[in-house]
Amino acid sequence: MICAAAAWFVGPNPAPAQPAQVNTIADVVARLKACWQPPDPRRAHAGIDITVIVSFKRNGEILGKPRVTYESEQADDNDRLLYRIAVMEALQRCTPMPFTEGMAGAVAGRPFAVRFQNRKPSPTEKRAWLIPKIL
Repeated sequence: MICAAAAWFVGPNPAPAQPAQVNTIADVVARLKACWQPPDPRRAHAGIDITVIVSFKRNGEILGKPRVTYESEQADDNDRLLYRIAVMEALQRCTPMPFTEGMAGAVAGRPFAVRFQNRKPSPTEKRAWLIPKIL
């Protein structure tokens, strides 16, 4: 599957004020970053990454179902569930995206690989492709 954008790294850092309308891919990333709230560290491991493929309609709603394409290998079943819920909550908080007319036409139906990160990756870390899972 060809993605409209490279994997975007969305960490738990606070983002600047969100623009009224989303006009660039950087605006999409900033909005998703502002919506991301990792699970409570008392319930889930704090060093987990999860990548999701998501597409948007012209009106900013999610098109289809987001698909998980990567989860950190040290995640257990409980962590996977908690992080998937956190990702879905972030997507719900951020949608519908208030795209400008030009941006709406450019992103409609195109998949974005969005990486929700709750740690700094190790430079020697190995990444393996997982079988996509539908949320």
